[in-house]
Amino acid sequence: MRPLFPLLSSYFLFLVLIFSSRQIFAQESVNFLHKENTDSVAFTFQTAKKTNHQKADSLDFLNPKSALELPVREKKFIRAGSEWFLTQAFPATFNRFITKDPYSYITFKNFVNNQRISAWDWDDNQFSTNHIDHPYHGQLYFNSFRSNGYNLVQSSIATAAGSYIWETAGETQSPSINDFVNTTFGGVLLGEMLHRVSRNVIGRGRNGRYKKTNELAAFIINPVNGLNRLLDGKFASVDNYYTVDSSEIRASIDIGVSRFDTRFGNLLDRGKTSSFLRLKLQYSNGDHNYKNPFDQFDVNLEMGRGDSSLINAVNVHATLYGTDFYITPRADYYGLLTAHYDFYNNDAFFYGAQSINYNLMGEYKYKNSSLKTNLAGGAVLLAAVPDPYLLYGDSRNYNYGSGLGYRFNGVLNIGERLLFTANYNGGVFYTISGNESHYFLNALNLDMGIRFFKNLALTLNSGYFSLHGNFKDPELLDFDSEFPFARLSLGYSLLF
Repeated sequence: MRPLFPLLSSYFLFLVLIFSSRQIFAQESVNFLHKENTDSVAFTFQTAKKTNHQKADSLDFLNPKSALELPVREKKFIRAGSEWFLTQAFPATFNRFITKDPYSYITFKNFVNNQRISAWDWDDNQFSTNHIDHPYHGQLYFNSFRSNGYNLVQSSIATAAGSYIWETAGETQSPSINDFVNTTFGGVLLGEMLHRVSRNVIGRGRNGRYKKTNELAAFIINPVNGLNRLLDGKFASVDNYYTVDSSEIRASIDIGVSRFDTRFGNLLDRGKTSSFLRLKLQYSNGDHNYKNPFDQFDVNLEMGRGDSSLINAVNVHATLYGTDFYITPRADYYGLLTAHYDFYNNDAFFYGAQSINYNLMGEYKYKNSSLKTNLAGGAVLLAAVPDPYLLYGDSRNYNYGSGLGYRFNGVLNIGERLLFTANYNGGVFYTISGNESHYFLNALNLDMGIRFFKNLALTLNSGYFSLHGNFKDPELLDFDSEFPFARLSLGYSLLF
């Protein structure tokens, strides 16, 4: 699978969400929404008039349930196992008989040899293959079981098993450590999000008016679940598993121009100008409902035309567990354990990482204004960072490492009209595979947005990304890569 497919899927995701939301678009007022882990302006819609489906299950909206506690579906192991197997068999057959990839001529001897711990190594694939294609492939393993009645934990085990079998039996190359991490961690993260979003879209068609449109939208978002609904004869029908869904999805799109500079340190006079697109999605299964994994998550996708990339950033943040510390009428304090996937690819450098963080969060309210802060730190499980002196195998020009990450987020909402956001993502990590070195990442975003008409906002965004590499070998010079930028965009937001 090439990187183009996940890109198009993300684009279609936003479009189909717009079409599937029309039956609940009876909002009368618009307020700013704080997105705790993204760096952009979004809106929340306060619905004054309930729609039909909200009346039918209003208790679910008042008492949100985790998707893990919803009605149990029948487990279909044979079908789940068959789809899981086909996810392995299709690419293996294509590589063997169509492209005739020399690495696809696997033998039983290769499989036996790959069971040795010493056989595991680091591969030489391109950056986009390892950090976009592998997570998407992993979510196919995940949803083969998730959409057949299995829970999050069981589907995660199936994802790890699928990744392991592919690494040891799918190719003649040594099994890859980084591929196993990217496919498993990224596959679970992406798979559960797609499962929940598609379920939300199907549930929005419960009043019967847009069932077919919603079903098609959900099929594009989660093809494995769409296939199973066709096999079960449930296309354009909504059963209890979908009707009791109390989740909300807020999505927004920003379109504008971006100015950036990677060479001269002069953003205004010597920078470059390009178009800019940002898609944002936030899923919530109820405010302060943090006890179950993925009850809260958000996605940020940024695209722009540069010299070397189209997808500039992908940031995924999902709650694993949370606890309230202290609650007053005007202030809430709580902690969250979160999983993160970060992908940056600009004209200065590229960076991809999976991490786990603990967040200390505070919310302060005064009339129709609020301030929200978040301070987080944790482990960078695996990061890929460029190395100008490395050519590992045929195409790998980056090191792999692990380390520590630290983040800060602050959002000031004034009168539901002005929104100021500050986001910082930093990290230090040490090379495991590649030239011996250590790196420092800094990614700062500052937003100022003003809502000027209903669900439309004008946003001014500026930021500074930098990556500094230090090499132990004195013959390898340290390097600094910088990416300052400024953006002006028009935003449009929806609530589903």
